[in-house]
Amino acid sequence: MAGALSIASVSAVLQDLLRNGLITNSEAASVGDVSISAVSPDRIGMGAEEGNQLNLFMYRVAPHSGLRSSVKQRVGAKEDAPQDHPRLALDLFYLLTAYGAQDFHAEILLGCAIQLLHRIPILSGDMIRRTLGSPPVRKGKSLMPPAQAALSASGILDQIEQIKVTPQFLTFEEMSRVWSALQARYRPSVAYQVSAVVIDGS
Repeated sequence: MAGALSIASVSAVLQDLLRNGLITNSEAASVGDVSISAVSPDRIGMGAEEGNQLNLFMYRVAPHSGLRSSVKQRVGAKEDAPQDHPRLALDLFYLLTAYGAQDFHAEILLGCAIQLLHRIPILSGDMIRRTLGSPPVRKGKSLMPPAQAALSASGILDQIEQIKVTPQFLTFEEMSRVWSALQARYRPSVAYQVSAVVIDGS
């Protein structure tokens, strides 16, 4: 069942989707090499250090109102006996930000990313499987960083609910509050809501 690694798994699948999508995008190729990161914006180099980059940052988690948590009562258990923990359905909110080394690079990258996520609004089982499949191993050691390799056991494929990616068009004031909380310099961005991500409590 989906567990504690579900949130990180969704971030990894989104990052992989963006990376693969830009590799095959001729418009994105016009800006040269692009890195796809998933870190807090305040950790990204600015000014002379700024490169061509898309950054995906999860800035908020909220309960998903469309799915009720389910509590399973064990057969034959007394009313005051401990029950299985309910599953928790969540909405994840991401900030997708573009950085550019030269004029118009950030706008090109952001446009390509928005187009990609508009065309692929659902994280399919095949996408999740491709990203979170068994990590490659050489001489008995995983070729992935430990945290990334651990995501293959997240169990997110077991959830029956679709995981949808929906743009959230924040007002200027709302976006300003987000960037103020991040204590980072503003760059062109768009927000997305990803729902529902289920964490099984049992």
